Amino acid sequence: MNVLENFKLIGISMLFVVGLAACDKPGPAETAGKKIDQTADKAREKLGEQGAKTGVAIDDAAITAKVKAAIFAEPGLKTLQISVDTVNGVVTLSGSVDSRSSRDRAKALAGAVAGVKEVENRLALKSTR
Repeated sequence: MNVLENFKLIGISMLFVVGLAACDKPGPAETAGKKIDQTADKAREKLGEQGAKTGVAIDDAAITAKVKAAIFAEPGLKTLQISVDTVNGVVTLSGSVDSRSSRDRAKALAGAVAGVKEVENRLALKSTR
């Protein structure tokens, strides 16, 4: 039995050595991963400026949504009459409000949103007749 155990031990050792040797060779997953990384790098290079423009558009959309949410949450501001547009971090408020204080409050809320560089307040006062 001692010889049989030695053969088992040698067999297991050989499997272990072969397994370790195989670890040094790149498998299909590693090769595919490298190709994906290379393709992504090439795409990043080609997109460059276009990717930056897309990032700005997403940022502007997020700013617009945050400004609208802030105005909507403010009691007393009639949100349906205030339009919000953002281009390169510059927020433009347009529409009409019922008082100067509402106009000023809308501008202050927009200016407090992260990412806003400037607020163009084009809100008109409703005429009271």
